[in-house]
Amino acid sequence: MEAAVTALAQMADNPGHAARLAIRSGAHSTHTAGLAPGYVQANLAIMPAADAQAFQTFCQLNPKPCPMLAIGAPGDPSLPSLGKDIDLRTDLPGYRVFRDGVEIDVNDDISGYWRDDLVSFPLGCSFSFEEALLLDDIPLRHVERNECVAMYRTNIDTTPSGKFGGKVVVSMRPMKPADAIRAIQITSRFPNVHGAPIHIGLPEDIGVTDIENPAFGGAPPRMRTDEIPVFWACGVTPQVAIEHARPSFCITHRPGHMLITDLKNSHLSVI
Repeated sequence: MEAAVTALAQMADNPGHAARLAIRSGAHSTHTAGLAPGYVQANLAIMPAADAQAFQTFCQLNPKPCPMLAIGAPGDPSLPSLGKDIDLRTDLPGYRVFRDGVEIDVNDDISGYWRDDLVSFPLGCSFSFEEALLLDDIPLRHVERNECVAMYRTNIDTTPSGKFGGKVVVSMRPMKPADAIRAIQITSRFPNVHGAPIHIGLPEDIGVTDIENPAFGGAPPRMRTDEIPVFWACGVTPQVAIEHARPSFCITHRPGHMLITDLKNSHLSVI
């Protein structure tokens, strides 16, 4: 409780750091949507140095679903370029741990799994562009319902690097056509957090055969008659690539349970 009070007291000075302290103390243990408004949140992949170069190249070849914000030093759980006092072992409310491509644990503290050869890859997250959409009065119904966005596996191939490959995962937001056009304009200014949508309408064209049954995230809002589905490349794609690569060891975030940084969303806009 004391840690949570301290975090709240610091919120005015550094909301990103305060949110991390709340997560670290256990005061916040659910998804991070809406936490520390205005601050960049990141997907996360952590793997041994032996696999890091191939994964880095994979991200560089697939910047829409895998936009790298930084690369950690081997064995270092901090990320000074992204925030004060970051500890990647405790500062996300949910992690997935894999061995040989198979999930072996889901928890909120990976201190017991940390190794000196682990390299961390924080990747841009759609929460940043969602804030820009909301500021422009574009409604997001999963935000209104306080749920994670719905995410789907597609038939779109990533560009492989070594053993990393697989299909692109997308997130979907139902929108009125006029809002979809405006959303394209807004999100194209944020290439470091997935950028513009990669598909609009006709979900079956990208292999999404049952829009009511996402592979990840929350249940999708039922599509209204005046709405179309709008699909963005999603940061769960690296997790699919990891499933495909089956590295000896790997840690990722739980979908929707992100690393909150000290970077401002506004600083990622290219216009």
